[in-house]
Amino acid sequence: MGIITYTWSEWLWQFFACAFFGWVIETAAAALQQKRFVNRGLVNSPLCTIYGVSAVMILLFFQELHGFWLFCAAGVLTTVLEWIAGHSLERMFHEKWWHYSGGWNLDGYISLRTSLLWGLLGVIYMRWGQGLLARVFSLLPRTLGIVLIWILSVLFLLDIFASLAVVSGKSRKIERWAALDYWFTGVSVRLEMWLNGHIERRILRAYPLIRRQREAADVLAEAIEKAKESAKEAAEERCSFYELVWLFVIGSFLGDITETLFCRLKAGVWMSRSSVVWGPFSIVWGFGIAALTALLYRYRDRPDSFLFAMGTVLGGVYEYLCSVLSEIAFGTVFWDYSEIPFNLGGRINLLYCFFWGIATVVWFKLLYPPIARWIWKIPLRPGVWAARALAVFMCCNMAVSGLALMRQQERLIGVEASHIWEELLDDWYDDETLQRIYPGAIRVES
Repeated sequence: MGIITYTWSEWLWQFFACAFFGWVIETAAAALQQKRFVNRGLVNSPLCTIYGVSAVMILLFFQELHGFWLFCAAGVLTTVLEWIAGHSLERMFHEKWWHYSGGWNLDGYISLRTSLLWGLLGVIYMRWGQGLLARVFSLLPRTLGIVLIWILSVLFLLDIFASLAVVSGKSRKIERWAALDYWFTGVSVRLEMWLNGHIERRILRAYPLIRRQREAADVLAEAIEKAKESAKEAAEERCSFYELVWLFVIGSFLGDITETLFCRLKAGVWMSRSSVVWGPFSIVWGFGIAALTALLYRYRDRPDSFLFAMGTVLGGVYEYLCSVLSEIAFGTVFWDYSEIPFNLGGRINLLYCFFWGIATVVWFKLLYPPIARWIWKIPLRPGVWAARALAVFMCCNMAVSGLALMRQQERLIGVEASHIWEELLDDWYDDETLQRIYPGAIRVES
């Protein structure tokens, strides 16, 4: 199967279609379990978002995989997405939306059984589903198809905002708004209150675990509840966005130094391993360390074997996605492991996946504690401003680097500079300069 290329409307069609079929699967399963119809989606529309997101990511990143490897990749990626979604919902709304019981589960949000099911669905989708959906969409007149996608997108976004407002509790201010005649007329207030009640009842029917949790929470003493919330917030504060910005910058720098020394020891040469045009920063390492810290922070006290296993799997998936993304965006891959045994498409290999696992253990057991203490010793006000400045600098750094690489790709196919910024990029970051910055980059024939 060759590389599949879709327009933006076709990608969104794949998302909406898979989200709908996912909703059908989830709703049917919940109906069989609870003996009545329930809408299992976060939103009111018949869509289960994680199915749509997973399908698009599988189609985008795993086109070259087949059989067993596609099954594994789809299962792992979707399991990670489900894990992130579960913890994100819990952190935002302080409620658990689902819980997988039985053995081989992690916090009740993911389980081996569902991971195997995710892998099977991924194979079915890539083998038959995406092609069938593409043919169905092609039967529609082009204008009608685009209009349909726009309507679905607008309705979906409005549905998300309304549902999030309800589950976060913000819509409970409606009564006060009505009393003050603030923003709403009487008709709009009644409509909003009806929508609030409808969504609230639907979510409680679809996720009975939430109802039981709320009933149990009402029984607890208010003082105990506040104490638990304060303790939880104090623990999570240590892994805040402010800290993650610092970890991203520090991780990018340490990653570049590590890879440079590794190349020196392995190949006997000093080689730039930077991902960007300004400074010694490896973006892959920076995002990897920040993401691993955010995902595994609550498990930092688990045994080394657990952290090693999680780091090996998450690091392998992350490195594979980065390799595919760089090839799609810039027509370039920045590493090739084809000559190393047990590699997958030259993008990852078993040995380096183990390195991710070892790095995860070393990070949480040795490096992260002193680095985190150092970050929080910075006076808060200058620390926040420094973090903002670093975030802006790194965003500009990544943007210029990306534009320089895309401009190089255009030069290779004979596209002349037509804007002043393109001329500046050609002058500042010509092929020789980029070759010096990215000596290990390999052009991919399109």
